[in-house]
Amino acid sequence: MLKIIISPAKKMRYHDEGFEWEQLPLFLNQTAELKAHLAGLDEAALKHIWQCNDQIAALNYERLQKMSLTSQLTPAILAYEGIQYQYMAPHVFDEKQWDYVRQHLIILSGFYGLLRATDGVTPYRLEMQAKFPIHDVKNLYAYWKDSIYNALTKEGSVIVNLASKEYSKIVEKYVDDPVKMVTCTFGELVDVKGVQKVKTKATDAKMARGEMVRYMAAYQVKEVTQLKGFDRLNYVYSEAYSQDDNYVFLKDTHK
Repeated sequence: MLKIIISPAKKMRYHDEGFEWEQLPLFLNQTAELKAHLAGLDEAALKHIWQCNDQIAALNYERLQKMSLTSQLTPAILAYEGIQYQYMAPHVFDEKQWDYVRQHLIILSGFYGLLRATDGVTPYRLEMQAKFPIHDVKNLYAYWKDSIYNALTKEGSVIVNLASKEYSKIVEKYVDDPVKMVTCTFGELVDVKGVQKVKTKATDAKMARGEMVRYMAAYQVKEVTQLKGFDRLNYVYSEAYSQDDNYVFLKDTHK
């Protein structure tokens, strides 16, 4: 089965407008361990880990003190508020689209490890690349090791990578036959000393990744080659710049 991986967003919310979470995350024991470790730190130490201002540190410090991992939860796909999720617009999915993301979509998370679309989550702050030593490991990549990849590939042998490098590296370092991973790159052609190169703009890429998930759910994409038909936000698949493991979509800036 094809699986889609995406990044989380820093900004989160509690959503209670008629959408119910359906199951608890797979790695809840590990998440509880991370929560306990974070809760044992003072606000200054957490601010360093979170790399944020005083206001955000205070908000998330308070969240940690009150946090429950099993109650007052939100479906993961509705809990994040970033640009990617705005363009995905899951709150207006029809039932077929919901069924599609239930089966195919995975959100990678430093705190939860791996989240299915309807897993119940609570607002948190912990990026995968955070400098966060725990026990005998120096960071979250070492903490999660290959557990995320193993869970991801238990039902899927093709991974569509719509995640940022920070998150995709927790998966791609373990990819091996028969698993195939195809990364989608969204960019524009720019001239660099007479050579045409693909340049990616972070905000535009987040928008396109959200639109790609929406496109896949709308067309019930089952084969990775179907992605080549994506034509939203003025992007068009480029055969010339693509490879078997990297589909490049170029923006037509003249439209």
